[in-house]
Amino acid sequence: MRHLEIRPAVAADVPAVKSVTDAAYHPYIARIGVVPQPMEADHAADVAAGRVFVTGDPVTGLVVLDAYEDHLFLDSVAVRPDAHGQGVGRRLLRFVDARARALGLSEIRLYTNAMMWENQKIYPRYGYEVVERRVDGPYDRIHYRKLLTG
Repeated sequence: MRHLEIRPAVAADVPAVKSVTDAAYHPYIARIGVVPQPMEADHAADVAAGRVFVTGDPVTGLVVLDAYEDHLFLDSVAVRPDAHGQGVGRRLLRFVDARARALGLSEIRLYTNAMMWENQKIYPRYGYEVVERRVDGPYDRIHYRKLLTG
């Protein structure tokens, strides 16, 4: 069941992390008018820092996480377009919940571009609530949080 496993990314995964991220976010460039921030990330540094978790063999999806004292920040979630509808994103979001709990954190935070309408439909289904909408430089973002119970 290696294709279902979610594991920390290793240096050899960096090209796949970049490829999956670019494939997932590229369609939004025209819509939002700027390159989405995850496409400009230093993937090698994120992997080396232990922030990236991948699934699939070859990699079909990933999350980039930052643990803070009071919450887990979901910096990016990306699924290869040809893997949409296969439950990859759902498994990754459940992993994020489990990771937060394992770290003793009871809150997850994330943001998405206001022009990424699909995400605004998805995140509430997984327990995320809108906290605020804020413009950060060229990005119009909707900030979410999820409070974990039990």
